[in-house]
Amino acid sequence: MKHASLLLVCLSIVFAGMAAHAEPFKKTVPQDQAGVQLSFAPLVKKVAPAVVNIYTTRTITRRYVHPFMDDPFFSQFFGDMPGYDRGGTVRRKVEGALGSGVIVSPDGLVVTNAHVVKGADEIKVILADGREFSARVSLKDEPSDLALLRVDTGREALPHAELKPSETLEVGDLVLAIGNPFGVGQTVTSGIISALARSSLDINDYNFFIQTDAAINPGNSGGPLVSMNGGVIGINTAIFSQSGGSLGIGFAIPSEMVQSVIAAEAGGSSDVVRPWLGVSSQAVTAEIADSLGLSKPRGTLISDLHSASPLRAAGVKVGDVLVMLNGHEIRDPSEMKFRMATVKIGDTAVIGYLRGGKVKEARVKAIAPPEDPPRDQTTLTQGIFKGVTVANINPAVAHELGLPDQDAQGVVVMKVEGDGYGTRLLRKGDKILNVSQRDIKDVESLKKTLMLRLAMFSLVINRNGQIQQIAIR
Repeated sequence: MKHASLLLVCLSIVFAGMAAHAEPFKKTVPQDQAGVQLSFAPLVKKVAPAVVNIYTTRTITRRYVHPFMDDPFFSQFFGDMPGYDRGGTVRRKVEGALGSGVIVSPDGLVVTNAHVVKGADEIKVILADGREFSARVSLKDEPSDLALLRVDTGREALPHAELKPSETLEVGDLVLAIGNPFGVGQTVTSGIISALARSSLDINDYNFFIQTDAAINPGNSGGPLVSMNGGVIGINTAIFSQSGGSLGIGFAIPSEMVQSVIAAEAGGSSDVVRPWLGVSSQAVTAEIADSLGLSKPRGTLISDLHSASPLRAAGVKVGDVLVMLNGHEIRDPSEMKFRMATVKIGDTAVIGYLRGGKVKEARVKAIAPPEDPPRDQTTLTQGIFKGVTVANINPAVAHELGLPDQDAQGVVVMKVEGDGYGTRLLRKGDKILNVSQRDIKDVESLKKTLMLRLAMFSLVINRNGQIQQIAIR
């Protein structure tokens, strides 16, 4: 009997061991005091050497106008004084900024935020071991707020971290944030994943973030968000705070978006061109879900399709609800935009959509924004708008200027040069809506209107979503 009991005990130990080996990555919570006292130190030692401090300098030019310059009497005495330019003194000041980054390849490729290096004249990268290198911007993608830096290592291999998919994350998973907050030096903070697919923000063009309560402060921007397997699953980019300090609400760009920027740089591109869908859509609310007979609000409702849209070519119609893309559930328009942005141009994405209560599937080819209609880019050489370059808005032009897809029609200012009257009124990206009570549909209609000999011009433009009316006498 003793032998039988002993055999049962041995077998239970063996099978327990086999079960443990069968599930080596099973997530558990601490079971005792020893579990609570576990340390992140081995993980930090693995990743921290690849995290860098980034210091930038840029020259700021400002014009200071003397208060008497606007006075009709005194202004005549300032006209020929040295150092004055159109009634002001031009002063230049060098400003410094700081941020963080992470090396993702041994040859010196650094990932950071685009806003960290925006306008920088000089960039220095300092490693955790104190080594300092000059760096240059290899690629900057402002829509995603990501930038890639190249460090001249002189063929010296640098410590680097590995990007891992953020798709494996779950709310509640432990993470570390590493960076250089407030310039105090490399700092590690810990927390959990607070939310995934956070899209109710207005931080960049994609608004699709990992939310964490790991402390993130100014200077952490561009640093990595690290999972417990030592992989970089996000790039810390913003905090939600009224005081400027951490309140336990930080946001990171998912690693899938980082991979798409790295792939563009590897292909020799100086710009990230992402797939264009040519679609206007809206989130499915409870009311919309009820009217469509859906069991719950989910997906994105297609409200308009461009004539050249690849979704239209795949059979999608206005009124369909897109619910899946490459196996990922689509909850709102921001997620649809993000998921498609990570697909390589020329590849095919598999989408699922609802029509008439039934789920249908289609294959959508990822295409670059088309030149439809032709841009007809023209530099005006006569009249009040001399020196202004304009073009018909099409998806390709909208991408170049960062315009919303729904604004992909009309006439837009591409460039202003010279000192003509028009160059002082217009800016790059202004959409010209009306000139002298005549609606402007295309470049040709603008040129014909400007040829008219009118005593007074009136101008209506859309600048950054704001309608402005200007009278020109």
